[in-house]
Amino acid sequence: MIPLSIAKITEVAKGRSFEINPETVISADFSIDSRAIHAGGIFVAIKGEKVDGRDFAAQALAAGALCVLTEKQIAGPCIVVSDVIQALGEIAHYVRQQIPNLKVIGITGSQGKTTTKDLLAHVLGAAGKTHAAKGSYNNDLGAPLTLLECQSTTKFCIVEMGARHPGDIARLTKIAEPNVGVVLKVGNAHIGEFGSRENIARTKKELIDYLPASGIAVLGTYDEFTPHMVGTEPATQESGNANARRTLRFGERHVDDVRAADIEFREGRAHFDLVTPAGREPVGLRIVGTHQIANALAAAAAATALGLPIEQISAALSTAEVSSKWRMELHDLNGLLVINDAYNANPESMAAALRTLALLSQERGGRSWAFLGTMHELGEESSRDHSEIGQLAENLGIDHLVSIGNSDYCRSVGSEIQTHQFQSTDDAAEMFQHFQSGDVVLVKASRAEALERLAESALVYWRATHIGEMGETQQ
Repeated sequence: MIPLSIAKITEVAKGRSFEINPETVISADFSIDSRAIHAGGIFVAIKGEKVDGRDFAAQALAAGALCVLTEKQIAGPCIVVSDVIQALGEIAHYVRQQIPNLKVIGITGSQGKTTTKDLLAHVLGAAGKTHAAKGSYNNDLGAPLTLLECQSTTKFCIVEMGARHPGDIARLTKIAEPNVGVVLKVGNAHIGEFGSRENIARTKKELIDYLPASGIAVLGTYDEFTPHMVGTEPATQESGNANARRTLRFGERHVDDVRAADIEFREGRAHFDLVTPAGREPVGLRIVGTHQIANALAAAAAATALGLPIEQISAALSTAEVSSKWRMELHDLNGLLVINDAYNANPESMAAALRTLALLSQERGGRSWAFLGTMHELGEESSRDHSEIGQLAENLGIDHLVSIGNSDYCRSVGSEIQTHQFQSTDDAAEMFQHFQSGDVVLVKASRAEALERLAESALVYWRATHIGEMGETQQ
């Protein structure tokens, strides 16, 4: 956080301050959680569907907040604005402009935003002070809060940009003014809200359309929409001539600017040669999954756009480990390998996880178990999408498909896969007794299903029934 006076914050936010000296300087971050407030910061009182942040204003002030950003005056020091979320964006935009040497990277896409963010943060961290979005801070609150945490010495800031509606990414792009805009892939995530992949593509393209004129577009080549997001007229003249924008495309085709060559897998981890306009260097990823190649290439392409040497990029990718929770977490316990990938799910990420499960079980020689819960926000195609994932599991040779609360997974599979259907995670736990040493277990669903508890229960059961055997390692 750069120092800001109450007077300046009030001016930028177009608000009015009460019960606080306008010359008071904020010395800590903005926070939307009264329990995580830092002394000298500002508590942002958000009114949600179930909780009103103003109810926690007194608690935040008692914890050391200098004042509260709110839409209605409270008892105590506060800045009153007409719209808290809009005001937060305006303050973040002002802070971004006050750090002239800051390079901002915006990342969007249907799959891989958080992992790509983690990889890129590791790569850029070797070149200068880097700040990245926490967890999945990717909306009208998360993106501004990420920018507000930057300091005058921050060299790189990585902002995730998610969307629930058309215009969401355009708004975040105007706030962040990215130097580099990365679009990973257009998939089916949130298709129930957008109605079609074409609408999702148009919304993701807002990051490219609203980039500053000097911005660089980094585009994946893993779907039919993303590679062509440069070459059409921009949505607004604010972004200049989109046809003339510098572009880097990443993928596994020989024509891609940043690509992976000579790919092979060892213990589920990709090894390949990173090829960029600057040359060719070997990379050995520490993170598991076939889909991690695309995420690594996206990070490499963004770093290339920012001028980092290929030797530094390849070395950093080979030492990076994803820090975000419940994303392809591997727990190897007494011969049982559990993949906890319960943070989120859509058809693309589910397919990638199943391919990784198949790969790891083949390497270990044990049986494969897929414990799958519902993928949310798929709209009218939900039943078909779940059925196709079940068919994919069978085609990949998965041994056991365990559906939890969604029978569509098992609706169209044949006799080549053993299916088990349960209504709850507690019921599904009865399958633990059939695990054998060497087996690989995948647990995956949308976040609302809370399947991480099932993964934890599987480890507890296996640990209790295999006391005295080899210890546990988390990868």
